[in-house]
Amino acid sequence: MDLLMDILALVLKLFALYTGLVGAFFLLPRRRFPTVPPKARFAVLLPARNEEAVIGESVRSLLRQDYPRELFDVYVLPNNCTDHTEEAARKAGARIFRCRGPVRSKGEVLHQAFAHLMGKYDAYCVFDADNLVAPGFLARMNDAFAAGAQAAKGRIVASNPYDNWVAGCYELHFSNANLLYSRPRERLGLSSKLVGTGFMVTDQLLQRLGGWNTRSIAEDAEFAAICAKNGVRVRYVPDAVHYDEEPTSFSASLRQRRRWSAGLQNVARRYIPSLLKTWGPLQWDFAVFLSRIYLQLLALLPVCWGLIHMEPLAALAALGIGLAGFWAGATVTALFLCVAAGRSPRRMWKTIALYPVFVASWYPLHIISLVSAPKVWHPMTHIGAGQRAA
Repeated sequence: MDLLMDILALVLKLFALYTGLVGAFFLLPRRRFPTVPPKARFAVLLPARNEEAVIGESVRSLLRQDYPRELFDVYVLPNNCTDHTEEAARKAGARIFRCRGPVRSKGEVLHQAFAHLMGKYDAYCVFDADNLVAPGFLARMNDAFAAGAQAAKGRIVASNPYDNWVAGCYELHFSNANLLYSRPRERLGLSSKLVGTGFMVTDQLLQRLGGWNTRSIAEDAEFAAICAKNGVRVRYVPDAVHYDEEPTSFSASLRQRRRWSAGLQNVARRYIPSLLKTWGPLQWDFAVFLSRIYLQLLALLPVCWGLIHMEPLAALAALGIGLAGFWAGATVTALFLCVAAGRSPRRMWKTIALYPVFVASWYPLHIISLVSAPKVWHPMTHIGAGQRAA
């Protein structure tokens, strides 16, 4: 057993070393895509389930794009709605695509929409219904499209980071993904993290893949895995900015992140073997990304093994020192991410102090999702910037 623990410790050290080495490339100056005249014709898709309160703001922010109006259309995809989402979207100026039959997930909604729209546009951008989109988003995605990007992800920013510590932790979570995951991988020729909103995919790629055919409740991670398996990079376009409204309830956050964890584990089980069979840095790097949940959980085993072989008082002291070190490390990381995101540490002091709770809460969510995974996507409640200000 000691030998197994030593082997596991070595694997975990290699994983940490790899993660650290790749992440260090964020220090290099980022490269921008050359600015080109508007050319690509976009369809912008917003799946929406009971989003009457926010869909109008989202549509209007898209219609204010610094991009020729004749080169893009905005579609709202209402599904399973019991409110007036469709009417609010149409009033704001969106086109409506109604899903046929019952749909259980965002992936199924996108499957139907792309099947209807493929061949009519050069590329497609997907957003959540609560998103606000910076005016230059489509112009910057046009630059990426002209440079040959087949799939691309913009920079996601929390629209409400100062609401409370929960929303603030999401901002730090996204700052970490933007700065320490996507930015270095763009420099290294690898794929950025494809969060399920604010991304672009070309019609050419969808035609090649036979449409959007994800089956899990983590459609973003699954699509990224499909891209990696086919040797397609997800490019990072940090100047294409969009704002996402985050939960302010810790219980709502736990429900959402449990779905993320379960979906990612499902994708990992299905795609890691095929990714590892394909010899290439793109595929292997994404396999490492999909493995991280399991590696994080396995990291607990050497700790527990060491504690149970110590005297009770010594084990208690070691546990206390370890937890204090974890709290200090997570707090320092939170401060760094806060500054890197351009946020005020003074206004986010509760977020910085409680970020260790947010990080630690992933572990029980991962464990629960190993045993019992949710099968159906459930929407989050959004109130919108206008109502928040009021």
